[in-house]
Amino acid sequence: MFKRILVPVDGSATSDSALSTALQLARESDGCVRLVHSFDELAYLTGFEYAPGVLDDARRYANDVLLDGLKGAASAHVPADSRLLEAPGQRLGQLVAKAARDFEADLIVVGTHGRRGIGRVALGSGAEQVIRSAPVPVLAIRATESD
Repeated sequence: MFKRILVPVDGSATSDSALSTALQLARESDGCVRLVHSFDELAYLTGFEYAPGVLDDARRYANDVLLDGLKGAASAHVPADSRLLEAPGQRLGQLVAKAARDFEADLIVVGTHGRRGIGRVALGSGAEQVIRSAPVPVLAIRATESD
């Protein structure tokens, strides 16, 4: 069974579904969960980053996402911790792969929107990056119709 589960979270409904699945798996196997969220200041280099508070608000949101996930883990009675991943310019897949190795994870659970075609090309796929770079098995939780 999987004992050390890494879950990238971003506050979306799809990410919440992945977290819920990870918590269930961890509870069933007496495992633990590490939540990670990627924060890249370079993503905000649009000119608006100079507006007062923009980067502070973005960092606060990132920390709130992690805190909400930890609250969910506590209510599910699953041991959990979290990490804010800050590595400007690195791709999500690389960050998550490194976090999985550092945590000695034996599973990554990630949410995916399941986009295809132009939607995937235009928006990219964080889940696909994670799957390609992962040093351990990845369980991809697909978005539901309502997500």
